[in-house]
Amino acid sequence: MLTAPAKMQLFLTAAIATAVASWATQPPILDRPGFSEVASWAYQLTGYEGEALDVLASAPVDLVVIDLARDGASDYFRRDEVRQLQATGKHVLAYFEIAAIESFRPEWDEVPDDLKAGAVDGWEDEQYVRYWDVRWWPFVRARVQQAIGAGFDGAYLDMLTTYEEIDEPVIPIQRRAELMVDLVRRISGLAKDLSPNFKIIPQNCPELAINPHDEALFNELYLAAIDGIALESPFYLPHNKPCREEWCAENRRNAIAIKGQNKLLLGVDYVRGQQRRSDSYKRQRRAGFVPYASIVELDRYNPENDLSRDRAPDESTRR
Repeated sequence: MLTAPAKMQLFLTAAIATAVASWATQPPILDRPGFSEVASWAYQLTGYEGEALDVLASAPVDLVVIDLARDGASDYFRRDEVRQLQATGKHVLAYFEIAAIESFRPEWDEVPDDLKAGAVDGWEDEQYVRYWDVRWWPFVRARVQQAIGAGFDGAYLDMLTTYEEIDEPVIPIQRRAELMVDLVRRISGLAKDLSPNFKIIPQNCPELAINPHDEALFNELYLAAIDGIALESPFYLPHNKPCREEWCAENRRNAIAIKGQNKLLLGVDYVRGQQRRSDSYKRQRRAGFVPYASIVELDRYNPENDLSRDRAPDESTRR
């Protein structure tokens, strides 16, 4: 009897073959900026009921990030729905986790218990996974293939932070960092073999792009695997708490350095209230981020308010 991952693999292989065949006959999507020219974005992971996709479609942004699945579980977005967003001039990225698993995902019962490695802090229905184990790769591969089969422009990869947060004393943290880089590279290799223009955007952990043996250099293998990076809380922790710790400044420096290597740089702060949201947009834009500000639930589109329309020049620096 086929396991759920094996069944999913057969389904996705057929779906991708069909999708690739159809791409050759579809006209190009006109009137959207090149990926490197993206200047605005929106990030919504739940709350797709009703006309939520219509709201995102009409949003005046160049890029949107949505979950692979409409319900977060098994009701995956269809190719025509993704195309609807793209037709409005947007790049569309599929969100999924690469080193954790939520209990509502359809793969939950198929993930061996010994791959799960404790609850994610603050998210009781989510478990870290031992992402270096060969048994985890089929789950990640299926997510990549699902995104490509549905016509997404790229993948927005979350939970890279597992490498530093997981309770795994047997494997030193530097080795866990190397294994995370390996996973991102493997994802990128698979995706770009299937669809050469598919984009890879990891969220957080910009330090992975820095050479661990010489902070003046980059990890070139990691840089080659990604098309940009997204950073949560560049200036505000949830909600409205200024991010003044040294690690915040270090994250910003490393993320801006990645941008200096011709990569897209997205930022999202979690704030409430027009004044804070306006301040977030201004701070992010001055630092060189493509900015967004929302609430941590990410269950709605929060447009930029008029208070932050006086766009400051890009003050990012190259490493």
